[in-house]
Amino acid sequence: MARLNMVKALNLALAQEMERDRDVLILGEDVGVDGGVFRVTDDLQRTFGSQRVIDSPLAEAAIIGTAVGMALYGLKPVCEIQFSGFAFQCFHQVENHAARYRLRTQGRFHCQMVIRMPYGGGVRALEHHTESEEQFYAHIPGLKMVIPSGPRNARALLASAIRDPDPVVFFEAKALYHAAKEEVPDEPETFPIGKARVVSEGRDLTLVAYGAMARVALEAAEQVRAEDGAEAEVIDLLTISPLDRETIVRSVAKTGRAVVVHEAARSFGPGAEIAASIMEGAFLSLEAPVRRVTANDVAFVGFAREKAHVPDAARVVAAVRETLAF
Repeated sequence: MARLNMVKALNLALAQEMERDRDVLILGEDVGVDGGVFRVTDDLQRTFGSQRVIDSPLAEAAIIGTAVGMALYGLKPVCEIQFSGFAFQCFHQVENHAARYRLRTQGRFHCQMVIRMPYGGGVRALEHHTESEEQFYAHIPGLKMVIPSGPRNARALLASAIRDPDPVVFFEAKALYHAAKEEVPDEPETFPIGKARVVSEGRDLTLVAYGAMARVALEAAEQVRAEDGAEAEVIDLLTISPLDRETIVRSVAKTGRAVVVHEAARSFGPGAEIAASIMEGAFLSLEAPVRRVTANDVAFVGFAREKAHVPDAARVVAAVRETLAF
């Protein structure tokens, strides 16, 4: 069992799935010779050849449109969009076609494909390189929206996404690519899409987060436990759509309080849907309003100002203390 960062864990998942199933292939900008802008596809073209790891033109719509055709033919493409901010160039292919084929054909055809996208801040990148647009994809019927939080669950969820019969948008937090190493089993491993994990038990408050914010939520929970003696239960969603409402509601029914953390903008973000789910499922258990700790409702500011834009542990701790004091 090796200790891998997220880049190496994702690379392992791709290599093992391509070895397991000859219909799995990769396409995207610079994914072959250069191994991807973040080296997630490093050495895969050398191992599997240029017919299965395909360097595309700089044309996001062509990448996804081609992948849709491949999927309808029976292949299982894994597309890489270099940064999630570039994906609006292919959004029509995702929404108009990839997400609709199963409905359009009354279940006769599935569009089995994965769209990988690095997202989020924390690395001081340029405009269109740092956004968090998960709410767009979670809103589309027919798509699944997965956001891992660490090397091991990233590897397991990517394998599950490749095997899933429906199209999956797979967001990877750039801030997590080299943030930590975890032990990752040598043998293939999967994790069910649509299932959240309770990563820290607690009785006083529920913290709900995903992606890079799952680690922020854990850091805040540890600080509150050490300084205030309060126990926060931390839920790592892992999948935004379908949303594991049962795990969230069950936790809030126990704790009576909830704080939701995400990097997307506040208005109409995933936190609003999570709060509504809590109101519908655990209203009579609530002892305080559901609070949200999010990015601001502005375009991503970048560079030195991004620390004030992306939620951190201090902001989460403040929200937890306000909720506990309500």
